[in-house]
Amino acid sequence: MGILDFIFPKRCINCKKLGDYLCPNCFSYLSFDNRSFCMICKKQSENGLTHKLCKDKYTIDGCFSALKYNYMAKKMIFQFKNKPYLTDLQNFLTELFYESLIQNEGFIELVKRRNWVFVASPLSKEIFRKRGYNQAEILARSLGKKLKIQTIDINKINRTFRNVFIVDDVVKTGRTLQKASNDLKRRGSRRVYGLILAGS
Repeated sequence: MGILDFIFPKRCINCKKLGDYLCPNCFSYLSFDNRSFCMICKKQSENGLTHKLCKDKYTIDGCFSALKYNYMAKKMIFQFKNKPYLTDLQNFLTELFYESLIQNEGFIELVKRRNWVFVASPLSKEIFRKRGYNQAEILARSLGKKLKIQTIDINKINRTFRNVFIVDDVVKTGRTLQKASNDLKRRGSRRVYGLILAGS
């Protein structure tokens, strides 16, 4: 425990118990997302791949989700990207993200076969000005360090970077990821997958 923990003690974001951002009891309400679904039709698919019948030239190739977007995940992510801006949560969230991905055989096989880069899901200028940071970029850079995968600005993607993971915190409809994939593939990316912390 560092000196900052004495000055600014951590409390559970749900029950306010001293100790950590999620106490053991509240942590038990989190659920790792072992579902595999197609981002386009939302039906079950193998290893999170987009169904062949759902794909076209610019469609996202697949998506991996770490957590189910339940009450506890929603509350935790809300604290991460809103006041009081608990950006220190990035270490905790990154660890959850990382642990889920390294246990996902589909993700591991994909990473083994090719070189990849991470990009953060884009945030509107209005929200960025209001919040002061892109929470997806924080996750992408932290996760990239643990997985030894380079994180670059999505606007700098060109044919040099052929295989791309788009990192985001929450996906509900998937429209943002699909639009980002469309843009990336039109700029020369061959394979584009989503990596999301929590999916509904």
